[in-house]
This record gives sequence, structure tokens and C-alpha cells, in this order.
Amino acid sequence: MTKPKIVSQQLIAETRLFRVEQLGLEFGNGEKRVYERLLGGKTGSVLVIPMLDDETVLLIREYSAGSQDYQLALPKGRMEPGEDPLQAANREMQEEVGYAAKKLEILKTFTIAPAYIQHHTYAILARDLYPQQLIGDEPEPIEVVPWKLSDWDNLIAQPDFTEARSIAALCLARNVLR
Repeated sequence: MTKPKIVSQQLIAETRLFRVEQLGLEFGNGEKRVYERLLGGKTGSVLVIPMLDDETVLLIREYSAGSQDYQLALPKGRMEPGEDPLQAANREMQEEVGYAAKKLEILKTFTIAPAYIQHHTYAILARDLYPQQLIGDEPEPIEVVPWKLSDWDNLIAQPDFTEARSIAALCLARNVLR
């Protein structure tokens, strides 16, 4: 298939966190449409699966403004300019769970609602952890929650474990760790 031709592109809104772009597209069959999309950061983000041992993942519980509640999820964050995904993953782990990793592996790159959001997240498996703390930018301490992967059914049943990227990344990690 041939990608549509971009005939117009305009930034229509911008906040501290988000930019909204309007795209005029012309498809191969002559059809024209106008789309709006959120522009993600230029560097992307990381989602880390920190394995304390072969069976124990370190989750975090922190406040999420979007759901207006505390959520259980994997550590995550934006990549800083100049960082590669593995460096960003190691930094985020140190800031959020107080560990660094000797072994880091990119499992998959995810998109979130690719029809509307231009953004990618690297899911990274972290093993051979050792204590190492960095100060993060969180407004309050993050609760670190060790969870046995053998207790998967109870994790999925948790009402505060709803983030799709964390669920998908843990499914990938479980397959690699078997």
C-alpha cells in the first residue's frame, strides 16, 4: 500500500506536555481527509520490567492524574535528549524503584492509539539488579510493590492494575523468562 500524501500540516494547539497537529492527507484513490494527532516527544519513552530475581518483578504504585487514582504499573518515563532506550531505562529504574541493572534487553516497541498519537515506548526487560538510587521528579514517594509472576491471575485481578502497556509488557516478559 502507498502511504497518503501529506498536503498540509499545522500545529493547532500546544501545552506544556502536549502538541496537537492537524494533517491534511490525500490518499492514493484521490480521497482527502483532515486528521488531528497528538505529537509525542522527539525521543520516546521507556517502560521497564525490573526483575528482582527470575520470579519477582518490581511494580510501582503512584498517582495518575488521567484516572485520578493511584495505579499499579511498571516503572516508566520519557527518554532524555541524548539517552538511548537502555540508558533511559536504567535511569528510570534508579529514580522509581532504587535499583539499576547489569542486563537490559529491548523486548518490543509499543505505540499507544497510533491513529491519534505519534509516540513510541520501548518495553525493556531489566535483570541482574543491584541497589542504586537516583532522585527523580516525582511529587511524592513512589510505593515499590514486588510481585511474583506465578501470582499472575491475582495481579490481573487488581482493580488498580489497568495500564495496557504494563500488562502487555509483562506478558512479553513472561514468555522470555520461561
